[in-house]
Amino acid sequence: MLMGDQEQLLSYNGEVLIFHLSKTTHVEGATDKTTDLCVRRMVFNRDSNLFDQKSSGVFSMHGSHLKSGIICCSCTTDSRTGIILPCILMKKKKRNNVVKYLVLLLHSSNQFEQSFHFKLDYELKEDIRLFTGPSVLWRHANKLFYISSGTCSIRSAPVQLSSVVWTGEIANEGTVVLGIRTASLPEREDVEFSTSDRAIWGSEFFGFAVETEKVLTGPCFMPHAYSSVISSVYICKSEMWRKRLRISLVAVTRKNQLVWFQDGLPKGVCELPYEKPCSVKAAVTSSSDLLFIVSFTSGNSCVVQKKDSLQVVSQWEKVKSVLVDDFIFSGSEQLLVLFKNDSGTDVLSTFKLTDLGMVNYASGISYKRDVPAAEGLQENGLLTVKALETRLQAGHTSVQELRQHLRLKKRVILESCRALIDLVEERTHVLPMAKEVKCRRNNRSLLCLVSLWDDVENTQSLSEDTTLASEVPEHFTEKLWQRVVGDSLVVGVKLIEPFYLSLSDVSLSLVMDKNFSVISPIIECRNKIIKLNKAFSTLAVSSCEMEPPPKKMKLDLHCKNDVEKEFPMTCSRDQPGGAKTVVAVTSLSPLLAFHRVCCTVVLHAKTQKRQSDSLQESKKITQVCGKVLLGLEDISNGKYSIKMLRDNNYCTGSMEDILAVLAVSVRFSFQILSSDCTLTPVKSWLLEEMECIPFKECHDHIFCHKAGDVYGTVFNWTLKNPFEGVLTLFCRNLTVLFQCLHSLTRVLPPSCDVKLLRSGSKTVLTEKLALALEKELLTSRYSFFPNERKAETGFTWGSEPSKKISDANMTSLLDSEEGIQKFRKQLQDEREECVLRMNQTMNGALYQEIALKTSESQLCSDKIVWSLS
Repeated sequence: MLMGDQEQLLSYNGEVLIFHLSKTTHVEGATDKTTDLCVRRMVFNRDSNLFDQKSSGVFSMHGSHLKSGIICCSCTTDSRTGIILPCILMKKKKRNNVVKYLVLLLHSSNQFEQSFHFKLDYELKEDIRLFTGPSVLWRHANKLFYISSGTCSIRSAPVQLSSVVWTGEIANEGTVVLGIRTASLPEREDVEFSTSDRAIWGSEFFGFAVETEKVLTGPCFMPHAYSSVISSVYICKSEMWRKRLRISLVAVTRKNQLVWFQDGLPKGVCELPYEKPCSVKAAVTSSSDLLFIVSFTSGNSCVVQKKDSLQVVSQWEKVKSVLVDDFIFSGSEQLLVLFKNDSGTDVLSTFKLTDLGMVNYASGISYKRDVPAAEGLQENGLLTVKALETRLQAGHTSVQELRQHLRLKKRVILESCRALIDLVEERTHVLPMAKEVKCRRNNRSLLCLVSLWDDVENTQSLSEDTTLASEVPEHFTEKLWQRVVGDSLVVGVKLIEPFYLSLSDVSLSLVMDKNFSVISPIIECRNKIIKLNKAFSTLAVSSCEMEPPPKKMKLDLHCKNDVEKEFPMTCSRDQPGGAKTVVAVTSLSPLLAFHRVCCTVVLHAKTQKRQSDSLQESKKITQVCGKVLLGLEDISNGKYSIKMLRDNNYCTGSMEDILAVLAVSVRFSFQILSSDCTLTPVKSWLLEEMECIPFKECHDHIFCHKAGDVYGTVFNWTLKNPFEGVLTLFCRNLTVLFQCLHSLTRVLPPSCDVKLLRSGSKTVLTEKLALALEKELLTSRYSFFPNERKAETGFTWGSEPSKKISDANMTSLLDSEEGIQKFRKQLQDEREECVLRMNQTMNGALYQEIALKTSESQLCSDKIVWSLS
């Protein structure tokens, strides 16, 4: 078959379809002529390395052969069945310059079906495209026209454009036409493009949805500046992500470049080997490589591979056409390069079939005859590739499972955040039930969120929390305040004395009010408990940082909620008398990114209830203390800054300022012993060299006003006797600590001994350890052996009192047969009673309660042991 102007090629399901027009006379001697549209289906034969004809078909039309022609052909979707079929656009010239156009569909039986026809008074020449329907789209006089099989009437799009660069399907938009039009000044102030961009470039890139007649702006495809140089586009992927259109595409430019765009931004560029590129299409080969085939007006073609970067991997000259399909039926695509020839032979006589990898066929070459050694090498190579592909697939499966696990963890965290927000805003949060939960498909995987506990137990715990919350007084806080110290935000809540005395493990959480869908609304912070006596004579700080590194990890399933797992737990000690302040410290700079933030302060604690067995029953409460506002303007004006000024012989910082400084500082206590002389130089060193001034509100603590890094350090000097004292420093970091110690050692006598203290004296810690171990022993004894408690009160395990056998009774029983039987029965009863004692069973709730009490007691003793070490 000769390749002329009336011949078109199309690839369809691995076959090459050759359409050709021929003239025939049906009746001999008649003047009426018809034109036949012939089609041949060609299939590649791997044995002969040639294309063989599989079948053929004919469609006859009335009219002169010279006045008919094939405009274009493409594979489109038939809207009636959803099947992709070859579609051909034909033309027939008539009188008065009227041109009739026919749209034909080719079925698998080689039967042609005329879908529809239309007439125009001009010929189609510019940007003709076939798409779903079938439908025909073209450009004429800078206007866009289209017609479909459903309407059979020509419609004009309400847009003007100078060129069409792509037509196809885009997610949630249907059929979209991408084109370039002359830029116009914006009619409204809220348009995407600025006036300067339009004035400079003079054109803009846009999309037009055919079904909805919606105009898509260019930034989601590529930057505005590229609109003046784009000649063709190929969209690789389009999807809707969080109500936003995400598109990946490649475009060829008149600057001889191939540019890769991702979400409207250029991600890669490649220089092309020839000038004037006119079209680009893609292929996916057996090695999962994405190839872009670029055609040029000169008849040349090249292939660009996308891996880490775009690079030209092959190029050919004098190319007639490049088809992409699975011609060897291997499950992946190959490139069929058809070359121009002047010898008058068939169009498929000179070709190259390749995937730039293991598949490589060319016309006129027989691999079995010319290169026999390559067959075994190719077979070994294929086996190696299959093994590597298997390993790659296994790795890909592992990656998918890991991604699924990470997505599930993210959903769990977000669900926990929603529950906390509902709790803060006093709404009821409904957890998904294990039996009623519906799984949502996400990337072909099932992700489910179910309750970790049984529904009945959850209902009971909720009712208990509700009852407990009702017992908590409405106003249990005296004051809510905030301060900014350096790069830290300090939020404090002062609790009323009667309320605090019944609590333990008190902590604060900061929750941002704004509904964040991407980031967590929970602010990471650390907590401290600061106790002030009524006379302000002493001040004790319990810091969460003083924790034993090797302590055991014991979970509190009832009393540790999700927020407390996120934040460090407060380490508090109940001491009678005095009010206490709970302080939360968090980093300030991340919050300033939002310019202005409103946070809800939530208090978490456990109530303590004394039981008859001297153990404590703890229940969790959560209360909203109020809200704090934070803005850049307030920080710039120093609204929340600490003010430590000198007033005669005192420092005039308020109590909140003192607490804020102590909260952001790290505490270190040192025992100073002197055997030869008194420790009077320490006080002189503090007042003179360190320029310290006592607080007006708390005389025992003094504030350092010395210029330099040590400014702001707080000291507490307690003299037990003239030869022994404890110096406590509250400093910002270790560098300041070392500077203070270096200055102190220069004024102390050489015989002085300075020792770092953990927390409290050794005698007090020893007494605490003894009490903690006793509590741990009683907890284990009463939990696992409840009958011991009954034994102390005169009761035994069985329903009747235990009858022990004495030596005298044993002698009398063994004298007769009845006595032996009675003795045997008593011995059997004691054995069964012993077994019952050792094999006690308990339900899950009781075991959980026992494990919780045991863990709490062991954790307390572990902390004291660490402090003593």
